[in-house]
This record gives sequence, C-alpha cells and structure tokens, in this order.
Amino acid sequence: MADTAARLVVGLARRAARDRPGTLRFEGAGLPGGRAIVTGSGDPVAMVVVHDPRTWHTVVRRGSRGLAESYIDGWWDTDDLTALVRVAFHRSAPLRRFLDASARRAVPLVQAVQRLRPPSKSDDRHNIASHYDLSNEFFAAMLDPTMAYSCAYFADGEATLEEAQVAKFERIATKLALGPEDHVVEIGTGWGGFAIHAAERHGCRVTTTTISEAQRALAAKRVAERGLADRVTVLGADYRDLDGRYDALVSIEMVEAVDWRRHDRFFATCARLLTDRGRMALQAITIADGSFERAKLHDDFIRAMVFPGGCLPSVAAVAASVARTSDLRIVGLEDIGPHYAETLRRWRGNLENRRADVKRLGFDERFWRFWSLYLCYCEAAFVVRHVSDVQFVLARPGSPSGLGGVDVHARPDGAVTRSG
Repeated sequence: MADTAARLVVGLARRAARDRPGTLRFEGAGLPGGRAIVTGSGDPVAMVVVHDPRTWHTVVRRGSRGLAESYIDGWWDTDDLTALVRVAFHRSAPLRRFLDASARRAVPLVQAVQRLRPPSKSDDRHNIASHYDLSNEFFAAMLDPTMAYSCAYFADGEATLEEAQVAKFERIATKLALGPEDHVVEIGTGWGGFAIHAAERHGCRVTTTTISEAQRALAAKRVAERGLADRVTVLGADYRDLDGRYDALVSIEMVEAVDWRRHDRFFATCARLLTDRGRMALQAITIADGSFERAKLHDDFIRAMVFPGGCLPSVAAVAASVARTSDLRIVGLEDIGPHYAETLRRWRGNLENRRADVKRLGFDERFWRFWSLYLCYCEAAFVVRHVSDVQFVLARPGSPSGLGGVDVHARPDGAVTRSG
C-alpha cells in the first residue's frame, strides 16, 4: 500500500514539475526501490525525508491536511519548510485553476445548500477561542511589544518588527486623518495595539471589541498600564451587538474570521456604526477573486486546523458586499502583501530564539511542529502571491475628501518603496 501511494505521489510530483520552478528531493521510507528521487529543477530547493511509510497513503487520502497531520506527527521532515510549500504552490497552480473554474460553475447549487447552515455567535466565539485564547505568554514570545498579530509595514529593510507594526498603525491612522475629536470603534481588538496607538499618538477616544476573552483581559490591562482607561474602552462584545455611532471604524485582519455568509451583515453593521461623515479602514488577508468561490468552501490545512470557521475574502467579494449593504464607497485600496512574508519570517525567528521559553510554557514537540508548519506555509503563500494583504479605506458620502494616504510600490525582489 505504501509503495503504491509513494509511486502515485512521486509520479504526480514529476508531472507537476514540468515548466514549473523548484526542485524536490525525496528520501526515506516507502520509496520504490528504496532510492532517493529528485523531481524538477531550479530554485527553490527542498529535501523531504520520510520516516514513516504511512505518510504516502495519508497524503493521497487527505491531501494538504494529510500532509500537515503527518508532519506534525513527525512522520517526515524537510530541510526547508517554506521552500517545500513554495514548490507545492507552483506545481499545484494548474489544478487550482481547474478547481476554481469548477467551483464558480457550481455556485448556485452549493450556496443554496450552504446558506441553510450559517454559523452562530457561539460558533464564532468557540472558533476564536480555539486559536487566540491559546496562551497570551506564547503570543508575547512570538510577537513584538505592540502585540500586533497582523501584517506589518516595513518602510525599509532595517526596521525592527516593532517599528514596522507601529508604521502600519500610523499608516491606517493617517489614511483616516484621525485626530483628538474622533471617537473610533475598532472591531477586533487583538491585544490592544492599535487602540493604544490611536489614543496615545492621535488623542482619539477608542471603543474596541474582541470576542477572545484572553485578548480582552490583556488588552484592558495594557490600556490601564498606559494610563489610557479614560480614552480606551475594551469590550468583549460580538460586532453585531455594538451600538452607537462613531467618526471612524478600524478593523485589522478580523474579517477573515467572518464566515462568507455573514459578509453582508458585517459591512451593514460597519455602515450602521458610522456617522454620516464616517470613514473606515479595513485591513484584510485576501485571496484572488477567481479563487474565492472555491476557497470559501474548501477546508484546507489553514481553515481546518489553524483558523476554524475562517474565510479569506477577495477584493471583489468585499466590494460587492459593501455595494449590496451600505452607502460606503471604497476611496482607497493598497496592497501590502509583500510585507507579510517578512512579518511571518520575523515571527518565526522570534519563536526560534525563544524556543526554550515556549517549552517552559508546557507546549510539546507536536505543538512546535504545528506552528512551524503554519508560519512557513503562510510565508510561502505570500511569497508566491497565492494570497495577499490589502488596506481598504471606505467612506460615507459626507466624509471629508482626501482620505486614503500614500502608495506602496513593490519591487520584483519583494522590497518596497514609499511615495506620496
């Protein structure tokens, strides 16, 4: 069984390597004849060493989830996880295009069935808790002092992660022209980084909410420690339960936790919370427009094991939902995706430097392998542009002119330059 599955996987790897960059070398248990096999050529290069022959059958039967599960269990290793995933993305591109087209044709039937079972508020709280309530100490080991768990903005290669996260916060504040007269509502507090920044640097009042109890507790503590309790209110409310009207709304990489069946409700709520002159900044991880219909229904490794209930929107999906549900207009759109690969590399480096601390928190080897795979998988996805990260600026009809900020231009080498 293992020999047959290995032949199938290696055969597919060889066929998929045609005219695609990247080299994979397979060694170890279950290979036909027990010999190492090389497929493809050029960079990136990765070597896969299989320790347990069950790996092959698991990959054939369960796809990307099987590949992830078998890695976490220690059944195989590689000298470069990020390179391996980059090669996999390159080689699977034709298959993904076929599946994307098939998903688009099946939209009416699938949506009719799926809309009958939208997630509940309790489902959302459970899904958020499964990831974000893991351990504040663990996230502190991985993140920088701002505790921002979202794409940073590296103005240059010399910036520290903390400097790049502050630059991201400031970029959003500048795009919205925030000032002391503004009351800002934030959907998705995280650990309070943006709320603290907006209050300290721009004098705003901020009402921020998260349904992660661990995040809420630490964010409130950090706000109090900074002497900002009179300007920042941290809630534990679902976004649908918010009331009042605000001058500005900010949501940084929270919309990915909103099921696609709730997109209209999300953007209608955002519009309801804004004054007639209100404006909004939305930072979101996005998938290509043509892949949205497939991705929203497909439980891959990330959706099944890292962010249950998640759904990456596309730019077109956001624009369509906004148009259906509100009078908001998109007045600014900036792709900052090249910055995310570097952000993920910095997070991974922090964890590697603090591995002993992570172990002292009680996390075992399986946990370590899970997070290594997650971070490398995401880094590769941003490097090959399988996904990206964008900042939208949206505005009510009565909002001030001139919103939107400056442009970022990504060079082919992945570096960025700033203009404006």
